[in-house]
Amino acid sequence: MLPPGKKQINLHCARLIRIFGFALDTPSGHNQTKVCFCPRLFVSLRSPARSMRPDFTNLRNRTKITFMATIDSYRSPFPHEELLERARRIRHVALDMDGTIYMGMSLFPWTKRFLSDLTEMGIGYSFLTNNPSKSIADYLHKLETLGIEATREEMYTTALATIDYIRSHYPTAKRLFLLGTPSMISEFEAAGFESTADSAEDVPDVVVAAFDMTLTYPRLCRAAWWASQGIPYIATNPDRVCPTDQPVVLVDCGSICKCLEHATGRTPDIVLGKPDPNMLTGIKERFGLRADEIAMVGDRIYTDVAMARNAGALGVLVLSGETTEEVASAADPQPDVTALSLKEFGELLKEAHGK
Repeated sequence: MLPPGKKQINLHCARLIRIFGFALDTPSGHNQTKVCFCPRLFVSLRSPARSMRPDFTNLRNRTKITFMATIDSYRSPFPHEELLERARRIRHVALDMDGTIYMGMSLFPWTKRFLSDLTEMGIGYSFLTNNPSKSIADYLHKLETLGIEATREEMYTTALATIDYIRSHYPTAKRLFLLGTPSMISEFEAAGFESTADSAEDVPDVVVAAFDMTLTYPRLCRAAWWASQGIPYIATNPDRVCPTDQPVVLVDCGSICKCLEHATGRTPDIVLGKPDPNMLTGIKERFGLRADEIAMVGDRIYTDVAMARNAGALGVLVLSGETTEEVASAADPQPDVTALSLKEFGELLKEAHGK
């Protein structure tokens, strides 16, 4: 039984060559292939094919392969009915911010409608970001400036995750060398920590490296010095760059830590933030959810999608930020859903929930 909107026809290899520019390598006498067209998902070909081009992703067995065509809406490695069933379970959407709901200071035109559609479907949402450069108050102000009303309870950043981690693992630590923005530092100070100065006499209990857009060479060197002295060393997030709508590369925490590693030979004792599945723990506990009732939506495979997979949530990759379609197509394993943007993922949720 094919899902609505799919048509099944039989094609021979000669026709496939004319349509797609390739032919399946099939055993003799088995050159007839059934092709299921679904314009919003993918082209699923069933054949006893023995080999495949790089554009194909092996799905569970040798007789089922998927042609990952150019995305015009969304796609998934799951059969359509299974995808809809997974989407029906969703009761909460955890949203990455940079590259997902906005880019820099530009709100994506579909964001407000997506959020209102979630509310209409009875689906909750939270803003979850690996970017610790702003305090919660600053993030709420930014969202308000962009026209989005949010509460402190709906926000969770890697700065808060780091504060929670230090309290849990270094309960006596009070003095921190914070390689971060003044806004981030204010979040730590509001939590009761002291920020140490750039001085060899002001010894910290813990070094924290973060996405520091105010980074100066002396402070980078001081962080390297403390790391080389064996002081506990934490990174807030693994991101290499931060998405932006400006013609510049924003060097993020992961790249700063690589610099420190090259200088000292030391990596962070722990790297917090996505893809650490604990970033979703607070959401599960706060709203009484199972992991499979949460969709984690973001623009990065190695953080957002990886965390969803690690936590057992639905992983949704949007191509509105860092990840290109070429990179997304080459990903192994594939995200549960790859969509052009929140708009297209919203269409999937509405279909699943009968809206």
